Amino acid sequence: MVRISLDLMGGDHGPEVIIPGAAKALERHPDIRFALYGLEERCRPLLDAHPKLKAASTLHASELAVAMDEKPSQALRRGRGKSSMWQAIDAMNKNEADVVVSAGNTGALMAMSVFCLKTMPGIQRPAIAAIWPTLKGESIVLDVGATIGADARQLMDFALMGGAMARALFELDRPTLGLLNVGVEEIKGQEEVKEAGRLIREADLDGISYFGFVEGDDIGKGTVDVVVTEGFSGNIALKAAEGTARQIAEYLRAAMSRTLLAKIGYIFAKSAFDRLREKMDPRKVNGGVFLGLNGVVIKSHGGADAEGFAAAIDVGYDMVRNGLKAKIESDLAKYHATRQPEGAPGGVSDEV
Repeated sequence: MVRISLDLMGGDHGPEVIIPGAAKALERHPDIRFALYGLEERCRPLLDAHPKLKAASTLHASELAVAMDEKPSQALRRGRGKSSMWQAIDAMNKNEADVVVSAGNTGALMAMSVFCLKTMPGIQRPAIAAIWPTLKGESIVLDVGATIGADARQLMDFALMGGAMARALFELDRPTLGLLNVGVEEIKGQEEVKEAGRLIREADLDGISYFGFVEGDDIGKGTVDVVVTEGFSGNIALKAAEGTARQIAEYLRAAMSRTLLAKIGYIFAKSAFDRLREKMDPRKVNGGVFLGLNGVVIKSHGGADAEGFAAAIDVGYDMVRNGLKAKIESDLAKYHATRQPEGAPGGVSDEV
């Protein structure tokens, strides 16, 4: 049984989307048991409409919901102990859940997660890892928004955590890993990136095959299984890719409806376009994973529909089933056993 804690009040649509999404996920994974946290008067009628989900869930009443535009520090002060987001995270802290899934305010979710769960030993800052569709299948990109301006030590930690996630998700013995850079030559890029490359090479990690530097177009090509970068460039790359996918979809829609001949051609090529639409559907890869915490936290896109939120639950389910937390702890312990710890775990700023 996988115990999943859900923040019902997060995202643009709240329980009206999250509860149907949980029902879809339960159909795919009957061994899930949900702990649901939200405003009872709003959530109870929606849950009653899904009898199977209701039977597999416990609804816990919350006093308030974290707004999507709240600053992380404000959300932490106001929502500690009272909000659906905090209560969902605290369920894991109390060993009442194996994974937390929320579509809420990213900065608030990270701040509460760090405050409640704490970071793993040796981790200065957590990272958000995204599953990225590629020409070869899927890859993992991190960080996509948690740590802005990471130093070499933090990029090294991201490499360790990303490699462990790739082994858990893709079932690879030694996933390939690259550092995102402005060129593949060793002399190019910021000093932090070049230093991180040196650290990874010298560590000669058992669970990672270091490829070297990769460029932006290598992400979509699937050149490596794991792409490591700091949160500023990672978040821009993620948003640019999402926007490009929507742009291409709109171009195709407009082109196929422009003339009668184009409409006829679409009919004959419909199956091919359906496959393309499936490949480009962002709902299928929804769910960012917070890495480096003493627990598994999944961040769904705030605007996700029910199918998209179900996909985020799927990610959390897979991370628990494949032992993500244990793999990260093992890799970190092996690496940090060979060196003296530096610094202390950092906090989360309002810019997350």
